[in-house]
Amino acid sequence: MKKKLRHILLLITGILTLLSIAVPLVATTLLYGSCRTALLFVPALLLSILFVVQLFFVFRRRYPLNRLRTDMSSAETPVLEQLTVPVVLVQENGDVFWYNTQFAEQILQDAGKGKQLIQRLLHLHTYAAQQQDQIVEFQDRSYKIHSMSCAAQKDTPALHAFQFNDVTELLQWKRDFASAKPCVLILVIDSYDDILQYAKESEKAQVSAEVEKVLESFMTGTNGIIRKIENDMFYAVVETRHLRVMMQEKFKVLDDARKILVNGRIHITFSIGVGFGANSLEESEKFAHQSLDMALGRGGDQAAVKTENGFCFFGGTSKGVEKKSKTKIRSVATALQELIENADQIFLMGHRFGDLDAIGSACGLAGAIDMMKKPVSIVVNQKNCLANQLIQYMKKSERPPEFIEPEEAMERVSSNSLLIVVDTHNKDILESVELYEACRYVAVIDHHRKNVNFIENAVLFHHEPYASSASEMVTEIIQYFRLDGEIPAANADALLAGITLDTKNFVMRTGVRTFEAAAYLRKIGADTIQVKSLFSSTISMYQMRSQIVAHAEIYHKSAISAVKMQDADTRVLAAQAADELLSIQGVEASFVLFPDQNGFSISARSLGGMNVQLIMEELGGGGHQTMAATQIAGVTLQEAKERLLQVLEAYEEKK
Repeated sequence: MKKKLRHILLLITGILTLLSIAVPLVATTLLYGSCRTALLFVPALLLSILFVVQLFFVFRRRYPLNRLRTDMSSAETPVLEQLTVPVVLVQENGDVFWYNTQFAEQILQDAGKGKQLIQRLLHLHTYAAQQQDQIVEFQDRSYKIHSMSCAAQKDTPALHAFQFNDVTELLQWKRDFASAKPCVLILVIDSYDDILQYAKESEKAQVSAEVEKVLESFMTGTNGIIRKIENDMFYAVVETRHLRVMMQEKFKVLDDARKILVNGRIHITFSIGVGFGANSLEESEKFAHQSLDMALGRGGDQAAVKTENGFCFFGGTSKGVEKKSKTKIRSVATALQELIENADQIFLMGHRFGDLDAIGSACGLAGAIDMMKKPVSIVVNQKNCLANQLIQYMKKSERPPEFIEPEEAMERVSSNSLLIVVDTHNKDILESVELYEACRYVAVIDHHRKNVNFIENAVLFHHEPYASSASEMVTEIIQYFRLDGEIPAANADALLAGITLDTKNFVMRTGVRTFEAAAYLRKIGADTIQVKSLFSSTISMYQMRSQIVAHAEIYHKSAISAVKMQDADTRVLAAQAADELLSIQGVEASFVLFPDQNGFSISARSLGGMNVQLIMEELGGGGHQTMAATQIAGVTLQEAKERLLQVLEAYEEKK
């Protein structure tokens, strides 16, 4: 009834307005008979019509806002008005329909521009479409918006109701609680016993005092605690907010620790495991131990933080200290021999594109297992192998090991088979991932810095990042095997070839134990001349290697050579060329880019000043501090080179 009355009043108003203009116009025309005078009223008539149309649209736009107040019963209106939370009703087209007093006071604050402000800043109609609660920031406050659809009347458009709950304080409490959660840090001095083995008691006390002073400075500014558990181990508990600051500062305690010297020449380094994002102190300690194992497995002198997406690393720039004690080797040899004796079939396998170290360590271990009278096979894809010269040499020996393809190994595998993985611990680059998954018992022998994709289910995981090569590690192990004699000379040649390759002729990453292993191999019949012949190449390979070196460019003390050379020996040539580029004056690292199956690969080498492992990890690869590689799929040569340059630029900025 009221609706019809409003329409009638609007119609009468329009008619009266038109008559007020039209009557004088007609009268003037009749009395004076002149259209010129009547035309004076035409603008007034047009303005009147425009006024009526405008009045109609304004009335129509404002009508829904007033209509709710008039159509709603007297019981509903007070209930909505008295709600203690802001409420607003919005039409399907996004126009504001109605809001209560709390909404006007808390949200609008300026009723004159309320409707435009709501839609421009809050976009309420989008929340209605998502059908879920939303958190929005508005005028320095946080609101949780709860939306619901309202049943519309037949003659009114559909409505959406939005309830604004102020959660500013709640979110602040939540942030404060998360920032105050305790996190466990485990700090270990790398190779403490070896470094201070021959130090005087006064020197030990001085080093201990300097270490504790550095750690006290590290904890300054936090409300955490740190306690000394052993001579080389410390436990710390800090709040998450302070841990984030430590991460932003990239754990500067690592740099401070390196300033401490033992005997004026050996630097003290820390390995730090951080339990971040745990739900309890117990879980945080568990995460800290896992992170510490990862930091130690990558060579130490770094902090490892376990996150939702894996591990985050800080530091890792030093070469690490060689461990002199062989107690662990003896226990590993005993455990490995027991596994071998209890298995009915032993498979030896390395990484894809096996090199002299992977194949050489497998051949050396195969010779020892053969002397135990146990069936053993070396699993290798000879088509893609980089050590075919060594394989052909071993096949001509007196007691050649058995080389089989991965497909044949899958046919032989049983529930009691033992798989020994050498020269890698990354399950993504194994020669045969299927064989690894099929074997119940797996042992790992590797020297590369630990990667996040390491083999977790190994019954024996012998990982020594300080060793020069897997061949060195195998040589040490077989010395403690209970054998009736020594392994054949050809197998010793294979082990020495692996050590020679990874040490660049005993120049890189060589320690006392490296020369001890080489001396043992020479003692049991290894022939250095024969080993040298395994590195020989044809004249064509030498020429192609020279071309790769000739294409090199110098960038920030790094030699970069990008070639499109496609040859069966390209991978070997790239590695050899990368080694040769290090002989150029002023070059600290070398990178050779070459075509691969689905993109391009990079072979990286360094003299130790630059950690090429960190650089290759940024590109999805890995390796060792002085020797690493990666594969980049689906890119052109120029794109791969640009990505490498970006990573190098970022690496230089972090230094």
